[in-house]
Amino acid sequence: MRALLIGAVGALVGRALAARLVLFKLRRDLVKLNEGDCGPVLAAFADDAVLHFNEGAHRWSGDHRGKPAIERFLRDFTRAGLQGELDRVWISGPPWALTLVGRFNDEARGPDGEQIYANEAVLVARTRWGKVVEQWDFFRDTVRMGALEQRLQELGIESVAV
Repeated sequence: MRALLIGAVGALVGRALAARLVLFKLRRDLVKLNEGDCGPVLAAFADDAVLHFNEGAHRWSGDHRGKPAIERFLRDFTRAGLQGELDRVWISGPPWALTLVGRFNDEARGPDGEQIYANEAVLVARTRWGKVVEQWDFFRDTVRMGALEQRLQELGIESVAV
C-alpha cells in the first residue's frame, strides 16, 4: 500500500512539474514572438499541423494547414503588432500524445501607443511526440478581431502575402 501511495504522489508531482515546464517553454517562445521572431513558436508545430482559428472578417480567419500557412499566420500576428501572453496551461495525456489547454490574452497598440485591440482566448492543442499536430484558438470576442482588421487597414498594415 505504501508503494502505491508513493507512486501516486510521484505521478502527481511529475504531472505538476511537467505543466510548469510546458508553461515556461511556451512563455519563453511567446516572448520571442512578441519581439517579432516567430521561429520558436513555429518550431513547436509538426510539418503537417493544422491551426484552426475563429471565423470572421479578418486575416487570421480559417484553417491554416502546414508550417508555411502557420508561419504566414504568425507573421501576420507580429506585423499587426500583437502582443500575447499565456496565463495558464493545463495538460492531459501521456508525453507522446499530450493535450494542452491554455488561457491566452493579447493586445495591439497603434503608432501613438493607444490600445486598439485587446481580447482573451482559450487555446487547445494536441501534440504528438512534443510537436503540435492540431490547435484550436477560441477567442472570446470575434467582433473585436474584425474591428482590429479594419483599424490595421486604416493604418496601412497589410496582411503577409500568400
